[in-house]
Amino acid sequence: MSYTSDNTVDELDVATPLLTALDRCDYCGAQAYVKATLASGELLFCNHHAQEFKAKLQPVALEWHDESSRLLETVTD
Repeated sequence: MSYTSDNTVDELDVATPLLTALDRCDYCGAQAYVKATLASGELLFCNHHAQEFKAKLQPVALEWHDESSRLLETVTD
């Protein structure tokens, strides 16, 4: 979500990724595709490690933001 100048909330464009190539997995340093927001902070994971820790973290996460579907996107020129 983003806030406008009149303090109303606008939804982000669904096609706009929240995570970028600069976001790195906290476990191995690969590009992050999943952000887990916990009460104590945020964790970023590559798809491999997100799947490894999902069963333990997702039930206690405040938010589980998964952009791993971007791995299957095709690039068109």
